[in-house]
Amino acid sequence: MVYTHDFILQHYSEDGNSYEEEIADLMDLRQACRTPSRNDAGVELLAKYFSHLPLIESRFFSPTHHTGIFFTWYDSFTGVPVCQQNLSLEKASIFFNMAALYSQIGTRSDRQTITGLEEAIASFQIAAGTLNQLKETYTHTPSYDLSPAMLSMLIRLMLAQAQECLFEKIALPGIRNQFCPLMKMAQEAAKVTEIYDQVHQSMIQMPIKDNVPLFWSTMAQIKTNHYRSMAHFFVASALLDHQLGPNDDEDQQEKTLSQVYDNIPEGRTPLDILKKQDERQCSKAHIRRAIQGHEEALRIYGLCPSLNSLELLHGILKASHQRSLNKYSENEKEDEFPDYTEAPDIVPKTEHKAEMEVPTTTKVKVADFFQRLGPLSVFSSKQRWTAPRTVRVKPEDRDVGFNLKGDAPVQVVSLDPLCPAAADGLKEGDYIVAVGETDCKWLGVTEVLRLLRDAKDETIEMQVVTMMDSSPSMPTKSATFSGNLPKTYSMICLAYDHDDKNPRSRKVTKKSSFLSWGLKNKLKSASTLSLPTDDHSGSLPWNKPCPTFPSSSSYNNDSALY
Repeated sequence: MVYTHDFILQHYSEDGNSYEEEIADLMDLRQACRTPSRNDAGVELLAKYFSHLPLIESRFFSPTHHTGIFFTWYDSFTGVPVCQQNLSLEKASIFFNMAALYSQIGTRSDRQTITGLEEAIASFQIAAGTLNQLKETYTHTPSYDLSPAMLSMLIRLMLAQAQECLFEKIALPGIRNQFCPLMKMAQEAAKVTEIYDQVHQSMIQMPIKDNVPLFWSTMAQIKTNHYRSMAHFFVASALLDHQLGPNDDEDQQEKTLSQVYDNIPEGRTPLDILKKQDERQCSKAHIRRAIQGHEEALRIYGLCPSLNSLELLHGILKASHQRSLNKYSENEKEDEFPDYTEAPDIVPKTEHKAEMEVPTTTKVKVADFFQRLGPLSVFSSKQRWTAPRTVRVKPEDRDVGFNLKGDAPVQVVSLDPLCPAAADGLKEGDYIVAVGETDCKWLGVTEVLRLLRDAKDETIEMQVVTMMDSSPSMPTKSATFSGNLPKTYSMICLAYDHDDKNPRSRKVTKKSSFLSWGLKNKLKSASTLSLPTDDHSGSLPWNKPCPTFPSSSSYNNDSALY
């Protein structure tokens, strides 16, 4: 704040104390952005501050002079503070936090309803789009969590969660226990598997591997195995429960099965698998792969202590495993010889692919806090100004001895060197900022001439300023501190306890990371096949708040903007 007062006085030659209210409004907005609410209102708050930053930059951040202001943020993964004089870090950090809020909105959505699932899908897709725009726009931010590699991983993570919600949306009304719908769901599940596998692979690559929480990579690995097992279960159910009959559409089923497999076992054709009873071993091979996948998911779950508190997740994994075991037992015959046929991989396919969405709330219309300084096109940090001078004008037969031009502010042109105004110090090129007690920085020629014409005194006092030549006083390279980090890239937002009613006593704590998880709990019927659940009461607490990836940078309490 001290800097702002001094800058206004030195650069704009105005009393900085007269802008106390504007400075306070700016600082209040910036302070509020440290603890935004985890909903649309929080996103709008960050968008409002983000929209003010270009105005602040134009007013106070000269391209040729360092301001002496350091913006401090903390990397969301390493916790390392990053300080930079360039306002780009501030913009990128706010943008990162907007993506984090969208991800949290998606995680907190009620995924037991179509409306909640649609909200989650939209939120995760917007989070991915926001991160992608951040990756393309801010390419030299010295913080690790804004590095291209980390942002690419986070984009995949958001799209994976969106694809998972799309799968849940299809399954929520119930899956028809028929051949083609089951094959369709198998490919939808395989698509979710494919994306989560890509997320997991990116998480275990260097240098991301050293900084991503083990909880994240473990959850991605669990979901990869879980959805792959579900895909094999659906294929097995379709082949075992729906043998090709005389009334079935043979061509359609053959085409469907051929699209599900990338490579069919040698010596077999889709029609053979559909028609021949002895080809049932292929379907049992799918059940075996489903069982193995569920066992692997449970094994991985047991290796991560951080997941012990997610009892609901453990229950879903166990229920899915038991369902596959039951299906295998129902179709096991004692007189059959062991068959070691390996089930083919299932081709991922979806009718509703998760896509990045461009955020519409990135920028909002805001009023310039410092608009009293004058039009930004003229009164900006790019120009330097003399202190306001008082010029006395004595109209003689309504001729003041000079002409004016411009919209706002007006500029003096065609000055008569012999007129009283010129003798009092008026120069060509001067800008009129006040006539009498009236501020003229936002007035055009017509309004200023009216003030001069309507003046009752014989002598009219005007305040004028002159633009000075600007020359660089130092290199334009910005100073950066990135605590012991090599040249990397980003931020963390800190959250507070919403139950704490007293804002003075709020304790700031880092949000834990979480990959959203959710499956439906639909009762099984003769015509539908529902996804497994560990809850038999018919209700699951999916709408409980869950944290997502570390929501993004926090300000240093010892650092002030101005």
